[in-house]
Amino acid sequence: MVRKKKKQIVNVVTLGCSKNLVDSEVLMRQLDGRYEVVNDSNDPSDIMVINTCGFIADAKEESVDMILSAVEAKKAGELKKVIVTGCLSQRYKKELENEIDQVDAFFGVNDLPQILQTLEADYKKELLGERHLTTPSHYAYLKVSEGCDRHCSFCAIPLIRGQHVSKPFEEILEEAENLAGRGVKELLLIAQDLTYYGLDLYKKRRIAGLVEKLSEIKGIEWIRLHYAYPAGFPEDLLDIMRQNPKVCNYLDIPLQHINNRILQSMKRGLDEEKTRKLAYSWREKVPGMALRSTFIVGYPGETEAEFQQLLDFVKEMRFDRLGVFQYSPEEDTAAFLLPDDVPAKVKQEREDRLMELQQQIALELNEEKVGKTFRVLIDKKEGDFYVGRTEFDSPEVDNEVLIPVGDAPLQIGDFYPVKIERADFYDLYGTVEPGPQDLK
Repeated sequence: MVRKKKKQIVNVVTLGCSKNLVDSEVLMRQLDGRYEVVNDSNDPSDIMVINTCGFIADAKEESVDMILSAVEAKKAGELKKVIVTGCLSQRYKKELENEIDQVDAFFGVNDLPQILQTLEADYKKELLGERHLTTPSHYAYLKVSEGCDRHCSFCAIPLIRGQHVSKPFEEILEEAENLAGRGVKELLLIAQDLTYYGLDLYKKRRIAGLVEKLSEIKGIEWIRLHYAYPAGFPEDLLDIMRQNPKVCNYLDIPLQHINNRILQSMKRGLDEEKTRKLAYSWREKVPGMALRSTFIVGYPGETEAEFQQLLDFVKEMRFDRLGVFQYSPEEDTAAFLLPDDVPAKVKQEREDRLMELQQQIALELNEEKVGKTFRVLIDKKEGDFYVGRTEFDSPEVDNEVLIPVGDAPLQIGDFYPVKIERADFYDLYGTVEPGPQDLK
């Protein structure tokens, strides 16, 4: 009797954004069969592939720390190979090769065939659009394009990921059909610039038409829009959001700042007046929309008065969700030539002040939900609670709805009507409404 040789284990560790996660899932699907594939940095394995982030200083540091940790594990005999890919190695390959020579190979963001070749695995064209999902089975990220044609002064993404390239309409729909067939109910659309979709391939923005077609796929219940860009925003997308019940009333659109001098220096393509008008128009055209945005504090030359203007804008707009980043200089970007003259202590203090304001706004908005009933998608069971989300919340970054575990078990990945009974800064607490559960 011939014993089958035990498959080696490849651990694909993903750092950074959801776009990196999709890249890792594609790689893992290609490796399925040839290897046993896992995706947790703590899992024992023979080979570790680290998909790095190189967006800002903290992300770079996290990626380097992970690489060094893997190298130490290799020295200790716990790993046979360490392979590094993603944004950090795309941008700093030569430097990394010189500094960390114990890594077996470095690859960039578009080097999937070369990674497979190094791992002695064949690239399977027939798997186009297929992925090894690492998210819960009921939701998945769907990347509609790669790269970015914007030239924001602080951002290195175009240098790393290249120019905007839309995925063909039919290819995206096929991938979405495949995901729905596997039980995915929520699609989270992602891109470096979601609203630019289609301009390169079809000479017009086609994101609204794409969303409409995706909503027709059987099994898809929610479609969520991430990483839109304010300048040139396609108004027909708001019509789809307002009219189509499958499109979540949720928009993730980074505004970055409100001060005119800073916006101009950032090369954002909008001034304060246009930014404010746009933000108000989104809420006017889609009543009840949850608006998520991100802002940068400590941009070169940012004065206390300019920061106060940003504080006042956030207080005025009462964003449902907010992320704050401290400015970090990125080589070869336009802002890199400017003096990074806001002290680190001041950057931290401004981040704290902005988030303290947002925390109070978030609490007030959450308290307004008490006594109301929402359609909630159950993501997981954790301790004494089921954890779910409303249409106004994206996984990992937004509010969660906590439902006590009761006598009647809830099904992960199903929808339930949940009455909110209390709220805190970032969580809602509720119970499932009695009666027929017709929202599943």
